Amino acid sequence: MAAQNKQHLNLSSLFTELNRFGKAQDYEKALRTANKILKENPEEEKAFHYKVVCLIQLGRFDEALKLINRNPALSSNFTFERAYCQYRLNQVQEALSTLRNVTNPSNKVRELLGQVLYRLERYSECFDVYRDLMKNSTDDYEEERETNFGAVLAALSAENDPKADQYGLREESYELVYNSACYLLGKGDFTGAEEKLMKAEDICRKNFDHDEDTTEDEIDAELEIIRVQLGYVLQMQGKLDKAAKLYNQVLKQKPADAGMAAVASNNVVCLNKDQNLFDSKKKIRLATADGLQHKLTSAQQSAILLNQCLLHLHSNQSEQCRKLANRLQAERPASDVPQLILVAQLCKDKQMHKAEQYLQNHIAKKGDERSANILLTLAQIQLQQGNQADAAETLSSLGALSHKPGIVVSALVALYASLGKPDAASDVLNKAVKWYKKHDPTSQDLSVLIRESSQLHLEQGKSDIAVQMLEDMRRENPEDMKTLAQLITAYSQVNPEKAHQLSSELPSVSDLAGDVDVDALESYNMSIGGATKYMKKLAAKQDAAATPGTPTAGQNELSRKRKKKKKGKLPKYYDENVDPDPERWLPKRERSTFKGRKKDKRKEIGRGPQGAVGGGQDLDASKPSPSSSAHTQSPKPGVQSSSLPVGPRQQKPQAQQVKKKKKKGVKW
Repeated sequence: MAAQNKQHLNLSSLFTELNRFGKAQDYEKALRTANKILKENPEEEKAFHYKVVCLIQLGRFDEALKLINRNPALSSNFTFERAYCQYRLNQVQEALSTLRNVTNPSNKVRELLGQVLYRLERYSECFDVYRDLMKNSTDDYEEERETNFGAVLAALSAENDPKADQYGLREESYELVYNSACYLLGKGDFTGAEEKLMKAEDICRKNFDHDEDTTEDEIDAELEIIRVQLGYVLQMQGKLDKAAKLYNQVLKQKPADAGMAAVASNNVVCLNKDQNLFDSKKKIRLATADGLQHKLTSAQQSAILLNQCLLHLHSNQSEQCRKLANRLQAERPASDVPQLILVAQLCKDKQMHKAEQYLQNHIAKKGDERSANILLTLAQIQLQQGNQADAAETLSSLGALSHKPGIVVSALVALYASLGKPDAASDVLNKAVKWYKKHDPTSQDLSVLIRESSQLHLEQGKSDIAVQMLEDMRRENPEDMKTLAQLITAYSQVNPEKAHQLSSELPSVSDLAGDVDVDALESYNMSIGGATKYMKKLAAKQDAAATPGTPTAGQNELSRKRKKKKKGKLPKYYDENVDPDPERWLPKRERSTFKGRKKDKRKEIGRGPQGAVGGGQDLDASKPSPSSSAHTQSPKPGVQSSSLPVGPRQQKPQAQQVKKKKKKGVKW
């Protein structure tokens, strides 16, 4: 009995201590105290609940979930705690299943259900949950609940869901104003979104004005999400420099939110396009870091994957581009973008035939669900290979799009004209006219097609068909003078009398040119061709005819503007009394006074063996030289005869011998 009383007192003191630590939010000590209670009494449900809450508050969600699953008897009422741990461990689908099993959910369970549905991107169901919460609950978390509801409305507006238009949002906090800006973004109102984001930044700064302990870095960290969103708005408006500045400003601060940093980095890659690939590779590495799949929506992840694939395409990394394109195709089977990227990579690798075959196989698989983008790409590839007939057949299979003027009709007409098939070209226009008469008879494109078709029939000599088409057109709009003029042209080839009769319905020249001032038109300073000079000459002739013999103002103006002939320059020492040299225009080497260049005597010096005499003379002493044959006596000893050649060593002065200096060093 005494032991039981002692245990009871011990548990009572431990619960008191646990309560005190809980109020002080000292969860480490509270956890140790709860463990002591459970050691004394393992079946204590209240202590068990305290332990689970302490683990959740300490962020140890895995331990808390394992503890709940190991003790089903004690955790039968811990549905919220189990679902919250699953939600924080990114087991979102399991958390949804847990919350769906609650029969009478409380407000906190419904709050968590709204968070789970938002994470699963089931925004319509999330909208219903938050709408009921806002109607049936009044507590201190009303503003936070409204902020989350604003985020749901923004997501619905991006999906063009009409539910988003049923509610307006208050703008008392910068979070609510930010969500209002996102709502306008979903509607495509970039100007309004920019104004809201600027307002949100101002409100956020004013909230921290009275807090002296808040640093500028902390304020910038709070403004990061607003600046990234503002950068996106500016980027969509074409203000690329301002957008890049905001993105780089946020990335330079190294934001703690990895998801926001990934979005900013991805947008910088979009701004770089195919330029600055080195910077884009660094940014895409940041946008594809591990653990981001739970921080980004599926649309954001798909956009990042697409940009990564395009970056590999621009940087000539063919294999990586193909792998990512196949992965993107698996994630987005309804999109044409992965196929177009694969085809672009094949074309860049100069494998045009493979690209064409790939598109044809894809079109065969899709059947009637084939895309216009795929067909247009196939036609472009066929044209690049010179297959005009195949390209025309591909364009003809576009369905309703093949009747659009300016997109396909003009291309088909030009292709058939180059192939020498005028009947096929006129058939294209006739089909387009019939299609518009049936599906869109009030369109402006119909009149354009009828005019072009009638003109083509006139060129082909089918005037009767052209007349019939123009008559139908004039019957619908009898006041159109352009149709009347074209009809007169057509009748002139078939029935000239009818053409003459219709020409009387044309407005007279006086009616057409009634408001034209002919004098002002003639005096207008036209800049085409020589109109200005012609008008001035004409005015000068008229003045000369009016008063002959006296210079007119026009003549004076012409004389002033006439270029003066400059006198030619004469040579510096020109003499008028001396006739110029008749050979002055000939090159110097062709003139009679040209003596040629002087020979360089140095070329003949120093050639041959040492001691040889220049001039190529015979050096045999036994044979008399030609120059000394007249003198039988030899020259005096010691006197050198001038008739003998001088050797090369005797021609050059001898250089002074330089005495070699003794090298200093150790004597051996």
